[in-house]
Amino acid sequence: MLRNYTSTRLLYISLIAGLFVIYPDITWLPYDLGNLIPDERTGYIAFFIFRYAFYVGLIFLLISRNLTKIQTPVFQKRLLYNGCNSIGAYLVYGLISFLLYAKVKHFGSLVLFQFFVITILSTLMGHLVLLNREKRNRELEIEELKVENLQSRYDALTNQINPHFFFNSLNGLTSLIHKQDNNKTLMYVNKLSDVFRYILQSDKKDLVTLKEELDFVDAFRYMMEVRFEHKLEYRIAIDEKNLAYQLPILSILPLLDNVVVHNKIDSDHKMVIDIFLNKAHELVVSNPIYPKLYKNQTNGTGLKNLQSRFQLLMDKQIRIENKGDVFTVYLPLKPLA
Repeated sequence: MLRNYTSTRLLYISLIAGLFVIYPDITWLPYDLGNLIPDERTGYIAFFIFRYAFYVGLIFLLISRNLTKIQTPVFQKRLLYNGCNSIGAYLVYGLISFLLYAKVKHFGSLVLFQFFVITILSTLMGHLVLLNREKRNRELEIEELKVENLQSRYDALTNQINPHFFFNSLNGLTSLIHKQDNNKTLMYVNKLSDVFRYILQSDKKDLVTLKEELDFVDAFRYMMEVRFEHKLEYRIAIDEKNLAYQLPILSILPLLDNVVVHNKIDSDHKMVIDIFLNKAHELVVSNPIYPKLYKNQTNGTGLKNLQSRFQLLMDKQIRIENKGDVFTVYLPLKPLA
């Protein structure tokens, strides 16, 4: 942090702050000199200059340490640290003042108050610089999250509407056509249309209501249940009064997709996905774990993108819980304004 504050700049700040602290003595200087005999005036002025230089050096040292050594955001801890250093400096100053100039006033209540002012000024300087640095870091994080959000939107289109997903959808449709089940085929086409429409419109929205997201899940669910011939079941238990909550668009899809990618789903491993709200008003998506013999090589961007979008759009974090036999993701929700 010190690289942003050169030694010359710190010296200027210390000179000005030292002048501010010693100002009452400057105003009394003519009066004090008038009460002294000529032989004492030179020593008095010399000691006055020493005192000012001592204050400047102490301020310079405290501010430097505040910018390089103290990283705590707690103001009280910073104040305590500076106070301890100031007490030590006060004792050293008192010893020097008695050796050079034996007037008690130079170690009295006014001087003690001046050291107190030095402590407060140095603490405020370090604290304000820390707050400013955290603000800049926060702004940088926000910019990075914006970039990640744009990337996640792109990934939502490129990763979710990929050839694998597309061909699986067509295979499901082909299977229904071969069975000559016109009603199911028509329903499948309608649901497929709803899924693609929702995904293609995702780059135009940030937050959607829980109702919109669950309507999409309903369309996606139908396709998956047809594909896995009822070996995959979705259990959604959410009261209608909670459907107005908001969350980032396409928040549930990567979770549902991960279930299919990472688990065996067959007659011996029927998959049941539970979607509900807990007492903390988080959307919970939970499923049992049936690991495949050969794990798919994935880059893990789905959950990372989801975390980034929640951080950017809602300033909240998702929670992930893996108990070994059950995998659960908790999505925070935002009340509709």
